[in-house]
Amino acid sequence: MSLLIKNGLVIDPQNHTEAVMDLLIDGGVIKKAEPEIVAPDAEVYDASGKVVAPGLVDLHVHFREPGLEYKEDITSGSHAAAKGGVTTVVCMPNTKPVVDNAALVKYVINRGKEVGLINVLTAGCISKGQKGAELSEIGELAAAGAVAVSDDGRPVVSSSLMRKALEYAKMFDIPVFSHSEDLELVDNGSMNEGYMSTVLGLRGIPKAAESVAVSRDVLIAKQVGGRLHVCHVSTRDSIEAIRAAKKCGVHVTAETAPHYFTLTDRACDGFNTNAKMNPPLRDEDDIAAVIEGLQDGTIDAIATDHAPHHRDEKELEFEQASNGIVGLETSLGLGVTYLVKTGKLTLCQLIEKMSTVPAQIIGFDRGTLGIGKIADIVVFDPDATYTVDVSKFESKGKNSPYDGFQLYGRVDMTITGGKIVYRNTEY
Repeated sequence: MSLLIKNGLVIDPQNHTEAVMDLLIDGGVIKKAEPEIVAPDAEVYDASGKVVAPGLVDLHVHFREPGLEYKEDITSGSHAAAKGGVTTVVCMPNTKPVVDNAALVKYVINRGKEVGLINVLTAGCISKGQKGAELSEIGELAAAGAVAVSDDGRPVVSSSLMRKALEYAKMFDIPVFSHSEDLELVDNGSMNEGYMSTVLGLRGIPKAAESVAVSRDVLIAKQVGGRLHVCHVSTRDSIEAIRAAKKCGVHVTAETAPHYFTLTDRACDGFNTNAKMNPPLRDEDDIAAVIEGLQDGTIDAIATDHAPHHRDEKELEFEQASNGIVGLETSLGLGVTYLVKTGKLTLCQLIEKMSTVPAQIIGFDRGTLGIGKIADIVVFDPDATYTVDVSKFESKGKNSPYDGFQLYGRVDMTITGGKIVYRNTEY
């Protein structure tokens, strides 16, 4: 079908476009982007007052399939992504069984195609069985379609194994996604070490548990090369280590998540397990550092670390509750509300962090509205507000600390491959 999106503010960071114009989609690709397009046979959508941008690319989600479908599956996760304006996701491989072989890589990708709403990509495991002992067959994972390797959910404890992972992944031109965490420093902690952990009487996790591991990983990458991508960065010291590595020419990229620039560990007050995650929520100084990192390019991307859990896994004592929150349906709104409306980033910079650069990190030809490119698009109203209601989430997981928050940046339409996969009918 042909679709003509008229009068929207078209933002395409890759092509340095930010102007009110029309966009014509035909045959699943972008045919024209210019003012006053005439296309008599096309369906017309009036996007006046709205932003038309490349569909969001989320580098870090947990769709839980195979094996943990009671938390989420590729169908429900895809619907949640589409509702949030996300057209491409990279699934982490810590499923059950873990994605450490070519067959399971193909399974995840093919299930995404069967659902047919968004581009479902996956990382493969760094180590066999995600046990941190023996390197996976990285070449086979890459050949099967894995866009990265990661043991996310667990750190690669062995420095030697991390070195080998970077060396082998370099041969196949895919990045190593590092879950940087020193488990000995974590020492069974359950939230950020500080005032709030003391008040609640909970064992704290020092910030060094992250920053020490990040420093190790960037030093190994400096030594051997390869493409290191640091996941869910949350502390000032981690950001400073990445900034210094980039200045030295290390090929390192980094992501943060919306909860690390919107919430502090005070959200855990009252033993709120919906605010329990890994890495844990930090303090105001770390939020400031994350925003500085986004502004100066030290942090390249915003990803959700979408981590759905069954309510029974959250309605426990804080120390026993599972880590993680769902994020696909709130990420754009949090970015617009806490970064754009506060003047920290422009809309163009936000789209660059949530779409253009993430696509470049995994070498996936999306994140742009260039002529002839696949039409993956989000249309949203940056000035329209909505109230987060977890009961209306498409995700099976309702574990979000943002329930009841009022956010700007309502998603009105999501298009994948020229097909409308989500249309907001509530407004």
